Amino acid sequence: MPEGDTVLQTATRLHEALAGQVLTRSDLRVPRFATADLTGRTVLDVTARGKHLLTRIEGGLTLHSHLRMDGSWRVYAPDERWRGGPGHQIRAILGTTEHTAVGYRLPVLELLRTSEESRAVGHLGPDLLGPDWDPGLALDRLLAAPERPLGEALLDQRNLAGIGNVYKCELCFLARVTPWLPVGALPDGVLLRLVTLAERLLHANRDRPTRTTTITSELRTPPAPPDPSAPSAPSTHPIRAAVRVQERLYVYGRARRPCPRCGAPIRLADQDDRPTYWCPGCQSGPTP
Repeated sequence: MPEGDTVLQTATRLHEALAGQVLTRSDLRVPRFATADLTGRTVLDVTARGKHLLTRIEGGLTLHSHLRMDGSWRVYAPDERWRGGPGHQIRAILGTTEHTAVGYRLPVLELLRTSEESRAVGHLGPDLLGPDWDPGLALDRLLAAPERPLGEALLDQRNLAGIGNVYKCELCFLARVTPWLPVGALPDGVLLRLVTLAERLLHANRDRPTRTTTITSELRTPPAPPDPSAPSAPSTHPIRAAVRVQERLYVYGRARRPCPRCGAPIRLADQDDRPTYWCPGCQSGPTP
């Protein structure tokens, strides 16, 4: 599932393959831009902005794409077989003498003037992997709607750019709260630590081929025996919660399997039509 880290990896691959090269093939398979011809122009750079990709091209043009759930860009050598999907799923082809970049199942693909990129990405909050990252601004935007469920607020790219559904579930687990807990109900200081941890996790995964969230050294301590008489309450130190690290992810994709912290079966429900995983044993707050 493309999130800020994987989109950055895609941008890096595209940049390495295309930047500084003259396009010898250009094919945009969307009705609005089907007649656009970019051949003969040099690719200047490819940049990730949150979960958006901006391919800047000579002549003041930018090819804007977004992967959403299923999209992908693949890079092939001249004689390499294309393996990203059937031909009817191809939405874009950018070729040079050395490489061909093929965009599959791209739900968003548009050609715009570079000077007008703000039309596509100007609404985004501070980018967790970008030079504009500002945890204070992200915190202010999250707190602007204190009644909003935490999971929804983390996914809103206007608050902070780069978090997708996997990180949403994992961050809520690390905070010991459910994704349905209102932002304003978090204990003092927890939201800032959560935002800081989000930035750390995305940076830790920016070069990893497989996303891993069970990598924070503070989490590698054996779990303390549960106290049945203790009330369930949000932890004020979510990044120091003791868990058994045996998986790449704590809860995402692990429905009905034991929680690595308390052993309770992990549950699955939809939040805004997105599969959402949480532990009913050690994450406090509202549930569906």
